[in-house]
Amino acid sequence: MKKIVAINASPRKGWNTWSMVNEASEGARSKGTEVQFFDLYKLDKHAGCMSCFACKREKNAGKCVFPDGLAPVLEAIREADGLIIGSPNYLGDVSSEFHALYERLIFQTLTYKKNPSRYDYRRIPVLFIMTSNANKELYMPLGYKKMLKRYQDGFNDAVGNTKMLVAGNTLQVKDYSQFDWTIFDPQAKQEYHDNVFPKDLEKAFDYGVEMVDKAW
Repeated sequence: MKKIVAINASPRKGWNTWSMVNEASEGARSKGTEVQFFDLYKLDKHAGCMSCFACKREKNAGKCVFPDGLAPVLEAIREADGLIIGSPNYLGDVSSEFHALYERLIFQTLTYKKNPSRYDYRRIPVLFIMTSNANKELYMPLGYKKMLKRYQDGFNDAVGNTKMLVAGNTLQVKDYSQFDWTIFDPQAKQEYHDNVFPKDLEKAFDYGVEMVDKAW
């Protein structure tokens, strides 16, 4: 495996999602693989699918050609041997930046034909990471698992076999005393961050290694 694209779909560089994506990237780099890292919130102006249908025309078949800030990201993914992408959980879903890229990435693969239903893409392994203030134990009753499965299925169909990694109960801010957030126990949040989040980072690193070694 020569090259992996890693994508942070969080606006907060250095925080939970960025750290998980970065750690998975480091795992891949430890095996000698090149990693190209994108922060979606730092790109030039861009948007989700523009419904121009250029990707359905014969000369562009299966390729989004809209010339904006997401164009180099999509091109990098087309040339990559693996994809690592992470998003925070915003209101029970992915971030808007994640969804904009997801629209462009997935829609371009659809042929709108009965057979084949998708353009012939070289399939690559995907690691889909989500970080969340909510505990992972709440993902089933809150419907988050269904949401994650929807994106996993989309990646499975359009990009390649996809594994998921969730880091829950994340630390949102450094100083909770600045906010009147009575539903949180700041000390408990900090202890969880200090004791459990490092293990989540280790898992991310291991997934990065596994992506290179086994290319699921």
